[in-house]
Amino acid sequence: MNKSTLVLYTRSRCSLCDKAKKIILELQEEWDFILEEIDIDTSDELTEKYGIMIPVVEIDGEEIQFGQIDHLTISEAFSEKSKSF
Repeated sequence: MNKSTLVLYTRSRCSLCDKAKKIILELQEEWDFILEEIDIDTSDELTEKYGIMIPVVEIDGEEIQFGQIDHLTISEAFSEKSKSF
């Protein structure tokens, strides 16, 4: 089974992003996935796309949650993904 990739879109000085990253790091202890963190400020396109939504969590290209990130929603998404293999 291939590892899922979780992408966290964030920017500096973003307290919600810091909270989201903490939750994701905790989730990494339960689920085996690759974490990729992308600072939207490095791309005008990403800033335009996600500007007011960050943090945004995407798993294998599918947007799962944005803004207020919570443990349960992300965990449920991984649970669903593991069933589909």
